[in-house]
Amino acid sequence: MTTSPIPDSYVPDPRRWKALAVCFVGGFVTMLDVSIVNVALPSIQSALHAGATQLQLIVAGYTLAFGLVLVPFGRIGDARGRRQMFMIAMAGFALMSLLAGLSRTDTQLAVSRLLQGAFAGMSNPQVSGMIQQMFRGRERAKAFGFLGATIGFSTAIGPLIGGLILSVAGTENGWRWIFFINVPICLAVLPLARRLLPPASARKASTRLDIVGLIFIGLGTATFMAPFVTTPDSGFFHSPERWLWFVLAFPLAPVTFFWERRYQRKYHAAVLNPGLLRDPSFVFGAAVGSAYFAGFSALMLVMSMMLQSGLHHSALATGLVLLPYAVASGVAATQAGRLVPRFGRRLVVAGLSTALVGLVLVIGLVHLTPISAMLPVLACALFLAGAGNGFVIAPNNALAYQDVPPQEGSVAGAVLQVGQRAGSAVGVSVVLAVFLSVFTSGISLNGPAVASRDAASLSLIISASFIAIALVFAVLDMRRRAH
Repeated sequence: MTTSPIPDSYVPDPRRWKALAVCFVGGFVTMLDVSIVNVALPSIQSALHAGATQLQLIVAGYTLAFGLVLVPFGRIGDARGRRQMFMIAMAGFALMSLLAGLSRTDTQLAVSRLLQGAFAGMSNPQVSGMIQQMFRGRERAKAFGFLGATIGFSTAIGPLIGGLILSVAGTENGWRWIFFINVPICLAVLPLARRLLPPASARKASTRLDIVGLIFIGLGTATFMAPFVTTPDSGFFHSPERWLWFVLAFPLAPVTFFWERRYQRKYHAAVLNPGLLRDPSFVFGAAVGSAYFAGFSALMLVMSMMLQSGLHHSALATGLVLLPYAVASGVAATQAGRLVPRFGRRLVVAGLSTALVGLVLVIGLVHLTPISAMLPVLACALFLAGAGNGFVIAPNNALAYQDVPPQEGSVAGAVLQVGQRAGSAVGVSVVLAVFLSVFTSGISLNGPAVASRDAASLSLIISASFIAIALVFAVLDMRRRAH
């Protein structure tokens, strides 16, 4: 018997958990593509003769496009229906995944990845908005805990899945199947989404769309992130003219703020409600998330490049080394939703501290451990870092959303995600550029093994610095809450 869809208002109906599972499958596959490509980069570089800029666009370009569309489609989802936006996003993601797998040049792959990231970004705020819509109180914290587990686990398990695919399909063309695998998953999600996800509300305060605000936010996001994903082959600090994008990015921030404030006062339909910026829980949550994603997002990439390009391990071996991080992250995240109502921001501080200690251990072990013992030793240190990661993302999101009204759920989720995607793009771009520069210059002097270890150590120090900044923000918010 066909059941009626979940209404827009909160109803404690057990079907909402089935709807949540559908959202999580979509979220899993889109977040998986953040990291699954990492182990395939050496194969892509060899097969398509990709340069530094193309590699950055293939990796960080995904997060650039992801972040670019979050706020606009978060607002559109709130105004016109989250289920419809989610289904369009899943269909587009499947198509772009197919085109990515069929790419014949690095440019074709980079463009496909940009569009793939855009459709991923379209789906993401709909998931956050539907959690806000379908759950309340402790159940909402639990739901966000599962979401955090999904995000953390999918990002962390990506290298292992990528390694398995490459080991079965071969290194020459196996990278194509990393993209092809998305297609049947997305096609299976679509009919389930149609049946189970809540439909558009019949009672919307406004269906007006703030087109000027959409343009301002899109331009601001693109111009800020562009310099970080266009590093030339010669090095991160070369081609300084690309930083001229900031001449446009920084003035757009106050212009956008004043426009959105005026639009909200007049129509109550701004794409980004400035009222969110007056919520200290949301502001601190966004700051913690942005800095943390800048730090942890590059970890898997650096490990993959060092173990494969420098130490000549297989993609599968690399994925197995990273598996403990994924397992620890997933287990911790499932517990985090239950613990965050009791411990609050203290849980995030503990998670960040654990992740930072784990990363510092990784840095020391990369530099000091004999190559013959590198794999098991790194796996142990990554387990500790992964446990910390699991206690950061979901609790931080739940604390950031705690005072946000449900009707602003998708937009709030989009703004939070913009910060995280911008942080990821910046972190990955800086760390990858530093790694490639040190690795390339060191090969002729010391050989690939030593050069890759030196490059990884220096790159991960930058990652640790970002996580330390996130820890400072979290401690400040913890002290604010204590008073």
